[in-house]
Amino acid sequence: MKHIKKILCALLLVAILCSAFACGSGEENANTGKVTIYTSTEDYNMAYLQECLDAQFPDYEIVIEYMSTSNIAAKVIEEGADSDCDIVYMEEYGYIEKMIEAGVLDSIKGDYDLSKYLDDAVPANVNEYALPGCRTGGGIIVNTYVLEQNGLSKPTSYQDLLDPAYKGLVSMASPKSSGTGYMFLYSLVKAWGEDEALAYFDALTPNILAYTTSGSGPVNALVNREVAVGFGMISQAVTKINEGSTELEVLFFEEGAPCNLYGNAIVKGKKANQAVKDVMDYLDAFYTNESNRLYYPEPVLNGADYEIPNFPTDIVYADMSGNNLDAKEALLEKWPY
Repeated sequence: MKHIKKILCALLLVAILCSAFACGSGEENANTGKVTIYTSTEDYNMAYLQECLDAQFPDYEIVIEYMSTSNIAAKVIEEGADSDCDIVYMEEYGYIEKMIEAGVLDSIKGDYDLSKYLDDAVPANVNEYALPGCRTGGGIIVNTYVLEQNGLSKPTSYQDLLDPAYKGLVSMASPKSSGTGYMFLYSLVKAWGEDEALAYFDALTPNILAYTTSGSGPVNALVNREVAVGFGMISQAVTKINEGSTELEVLFFEEGAPCNLYGNAIVKGKKANQAVKDVMDYLDAFYTNESNRLYYPEPVLNGADYEIPNFPTDIVYADMSGNNLDAKEALLEKWPY
């Protein structure tokens, strides 16, 4: 009997020690002080976000890694809770919806006051998992110097860009890898119908220097005088203009400016890390408004009234209704490039 009691006591002690160790490990995991962010945002916004986070959280190790929107979604979906990524920042809503469907994001339902955001910035298909980051409209961006050097006038329609004189002088992001590229494709599908839009890009492709993987690629190519025309983001083009790239000009055609919403979300299982929650809270409480004020004035917050030099006013947006995950996947299956 004494022998049995000794064994039971020993087992009880082991259980207590294991429990204590498990609790200790859980606490350690919940407070790692390290946060990894995947983002497709522009380099200047990445740099400023890193500066702000380092100042706000000097005791945390915060790493921001750049990837295209599609690569972020693919990597997080593949790795799930084992991903190095804790927060996806400025991810296109279509890819966020895909991650929600795959079950790889933490719910943030009830954690934040969504009433401070515009209603269309927090649609029901994402609002339990993501907070708005920015709204970006697109325009046909031209480099007036490169146009002049090639004897070209400013295009006034999408059809103008089919002129063989533009061969190798047009840049666009691939809809398969970039939310920016996809918004141009989808806007023309809505304006013209699917068959006509796809036929247009078939005709345009010989004039495309390259379909870039990133939505930033076309404007960067314009700044470097590699192309004359880019299907790009208004906000990025204006930032470059205000930094001194005065050869750039933003044009709009009669179909209107395509637009996208980008948001922020926490990867499954990562909300338990207090550092991750702190960073997400900071994005909601401060940085979304700050980045919108500086770079992305097309509002996602109620009452926002930003003024950025050279930013176009009275933008007429394209019809982007019905732009959901099912529509996106069906359309991209037909994109051949």
